[in-house]
Amino acid sequence: MTSAKRLAILTSGGDCPGLNAVIRAVVSHATLSYNWQVLGIPYATQGLLDGQAMPLSMHGLDLRGIDPLLSMGGTILGTINKGDTLARADEVLANYQALGLEALIGVGGDGSLAILNQLAVQGNWQFIAIPKTIDNDVALTERSIGFDTAVNTIVDAINRLTFTASSHDRVMVVEVMGRTAGHLALQAGIASGADVILIPELPYSVKDICAHLAELRDRWKRRFAIVVVAEGIHPTGDYSQGASETRPSCSMGQYIANEIMACSAYPVDVRVSVLGHIQRGGIPSALDRLLAASFGKAAVDLVAQGQSGQMVSWQNGTVVPVAIADVLAHSPFLVDPHSSLIQTARALGTYIGSL
Repeated sequence: MTSAKRLAILTSGGDCPGLNAVIRAVVSHATLSYNWQVLGIPYATQGLLDGQAMPLSMHGLDLRGIDPLLSMGGTILGTINKGDTLARADEVLANYQALGLEALIGVGGDGSLAILNQLAVQGNWQFIAIPKTIDNDVALTERSIGFDTAVNTIVDAINRLTFTASSHDRVMVVEVMGRTAGHLALQAGIASGADVILIPELPYSVKDICAHLAELRDRWKRRFAIVVVAEGIHPTGDYSQGASETRPSCSMGQYIANEIMACSAYPVDVRVSVLGHIQRGGIPSALDRLLAASFGKAAVDLVAQGQSGQMVSWQNGTVVPVAIADVLAHSPFLVDPHSSLIQTARALGTYIGSL
């Protein structure tokens, strides 16, 4: 067991539900089990650049004994997902030493973890990582903090949009996040019963989409449909009236809506909903809270064991440490086009493209 007594934690990259639950778990376990002092670094590496840190107490935010961190979205430490920290690495390393930090737990996606890991190597820090991202594209972990809540948020939105679509005989195109990985669109689409799911990992055909929607209308008498589109899908060139191999200026949801209207053999009333940052907000789900508690506890234990350069990950129902270098080498983690979830979507009658 190390003699580390001054532990820091920071949250980096885009916010997501569950970050505060991670902070709560780290502070509680480090304080109760090891009697360490825990410092929060505000606004990720910007806080280190500014030489700022704040003491964290497991009861510091209690309101008459009520612990708000389990149910509070976002992050009380603040976060950033921009800037060139590595260009000022010397300042970061100097301030880390000036703050008297003996170990760091960083909560972030693969981009943030790559930067933090590089700083840790340069500064010889004891560094443990916790994965978080609503895209769920960090490698070597089945789940990252925030993903489950984001899926639930999307499903709730689609449930609401389905009633409007059915009432007005509309095709509702719902654009969700996912620039390179389609985990959000795939899982939320299946869970909400979407008729079409488009993800970056699979090519699609606008003509096939229109044929699928026509079959729903003509064979099954379904006069509405739900189309879930990941923001990072690639334009297809299979339709001449507007399709382009270059990325369109409009959102991909609007692009697909335009293509459906141009391709359909009969008039189609298509509407677009871009969920945007709504997907990042909200109260963390029970699963994300359990994941946050497990990750936070495990990260503190790794620090106590003298481990460094490790990320806690969720594999086969338990938390296991994996080398950050291996995580970064295999990230981003994309949807396997041959996965059982893809097969499930097709078996349930969803159009999802093909290789």
